[in-house]
Amino acid sequence: MASVRQIRQSKKLLDVRYDVRGPILVEAQRLEAEGHRILKLNIGNPAPFGFEAPEAILSDVTHHLGESQGYSDSRGIYPARTAVAQYYQGRGLRDVSVEDVFIGNGVSELISMVLQAFLDDGNEILVPAPDYPLWTGAVTLSGGTPVHYLCDEANDWNPDLADIESKITEHTQGIVIINPNNPTGAVYSREVVAGLVDIARRHELVVFADEIYEKILFDDAVHHHAAAAAGSDVLCLTFSGLSKAYRVCGYRSGWVMISGPKEIATDFLEGLTLVANMRMCPNVPAQHAIQTALGGYQSVEELIAPGGRFYEQSMLAHRLLNEIPGVSSVKPKGALYCFPRLDPEVYPVEDDEALVIDLLRAKKILVTHGTGFNWPDPDHFRLVTLPDVTVLEEAIGRIADFLATQR
Repeated sequence: MASVRQIRQSKKLLDVRYDVRGPILVEAQRLEAEGHRILKLNIGNPAPFGFEAPEAILSDVTHHLGESQGYSDSRGIYPARTAVAQYYQGRGLRDVSVEDVFIGNGVSELISMVLQAFLDDGNEILVPAPDYPLWTGAVTLSGGTPVHYLCDEANDWNPDLADIESKITEHTQGIVIINPNNPTGAVYSREVVAGLVDIARRHELVVFADEIYEKILFDDAVHHHAAAAAGSDVLCLTFSGLSKAYRVCGYRSGWVMISGPKEIATDFLEGLTLVANMRMCPNVPAQHAIQTALGGYQSVEELIAPGGRFYEQSMLAHRLLNEIPGVSSVKPKGALYCFPRLDPEVYPVEDDEALVIDLLRAKKILVTHGTGFNWPDPDHFRLVTLPDVTVLEEAIGRIADFLATQR
């Protein structure tokens, strides 16, 4: 018989990983097909854990369905873009206008669009380690090279500015700042944000500020926009959206806002507009949620205050993880995750992906291994803190029982 040509994936995907939905999830789905019930603590998706969108958002989207049947402007509907511009104007960024805003099908789509419009083959982008892995994957898929700068666990997971400086080359074009940070829960001080932006200023880098968790802050943590530090002389692209704070992940409703010296980025912005045109437009019904969300009552405030679910669950997870022998977890200041460390002296892990698969099979708990977030050592994992306290206690108890077999 004649040989049959095998259809293979593009070589562009060779170094692209997205382990949050990778081989571990495939194994979880296999176990579910066998009838097992899996507690999925691998993705920050509030809906399965009983969080619902504010009624005003649901009502407004429903009200506008009749007028959402056609394409919108490729950059998004005018009221949504205006609401985003006014949101940042109200936070001191007075030069932001509706023309500086692109709406997207979630921040994930916008990250890919922006990097496709920005990167040439061989360009380098500084990305934190650990990171939200889409950044690393999208840089690679766009032809660039991700260069990971370390965040310091011993210093509340703040970026190591000296490490960043040491990794800048003639090929470096931009720096990614994830604040509040996924997966560590770090929230950067004004001084840290200013230090990061100052590096970009001195080396003429573009700042990509992922701020999707900006409203999920605990205790006295304060979020500082990178765009405010960037001012008028550093080009800054700020990414945010409704998924987390407004509990509408499935709406895929996000935005990117461009600030700083846009006059030096005319060519790039033309390219971004071209990429936006090619995807026709963002999901139109979900765009109608933006104006209501940003202008209405901020129900997330109840969730992040002491007594609120986001707060209590995050603090409980932090405490219970630290009670496990050989496990340490930096207290999260924001976001929806803990990123605990397994002491290598206690747990000599060589393959953290294999470890979490073993956990999944033994205890039916799905978490994500630390190297999946481009952390260099196999000694961490990420835990989503969205289950209510009873479920979270049970889950971490099962993790503790499993780890007792690994010591």
